[in-house]
Amino acid sequence: MIDLNEKWNELADIKDELAARDWFMGTSGNLSIRADKNINGFLVTASGKDKRKRTAEDFLLVDFEGRPIGDTVLTPSAETLLHCEIYRSTEAGCSLHVHTVANNVVSEIYGDEGVIVFQGQELIKAFGLWDENAALTIPIIPNHAHIPELAKEFQQHIHGDKGAVLIRNHGITVWGKDGFEAKKLLEACEFIFQYHLSLIQIKNAIQFPKQTLSI
Repeated sequence: MIDLNEKWNELADIKDELAARDWFMGTSGNLSIRADKNINGFLVTASGKDKRKRTAEDFLLVDFEGRPIGDTVLTPSAETLLHCEIYRSTEAGCSLHVHTVANNVVSEIYGDEGVIVFQGQELIKAFGLWDENAALTIPIIPNHAHIPELAKEFQQHIHGDKGAVLIRNHGITVWGKDGFEAKKLLEACEFIFQYHLSLIQIKNAIQFPKQTLSI
């Protein structure tokens, strides 16, 4: 149980840090971390909790089918099945899902293409892409309301122990070997998204300095 407590605190620390960035608006988002190898399951955020607060009911233990382990009144996050797909398909140790304005806008701009590619960005090195001409490709999948259908489509883009997938007009899910790597990948993605959107705005302002935006 000591190991599970350590995992709990590790995930709680990540939650606190992401909450300080305002990445959990309206109780959105969900986080998980793989339990000890002797426990076939993982800790995942409980549904509907205020993630700005730290309580004993922030997470619950579930198996790899998303079913609670042990007696609990808590309900797993609605998107727990996405985390299940990651842990069943890889050796990843942590998965993080957040909704931000930047990742939603990027997913909408490039949603019809089903993918966004970043090249020449320093922070793609977080994904182990060190070659000068390396490119980071992030798939964008439709935001199916039926979570099993969403999880099925999501699973098609899990190709290793670390990665990232955008859900159109919904959010981003990243995963890595442990909490540190998953958080690093999430931070890198969010920086790249915000940089990309800022660059588009600046270029448009230079190209059309007198144009008035109307909505």
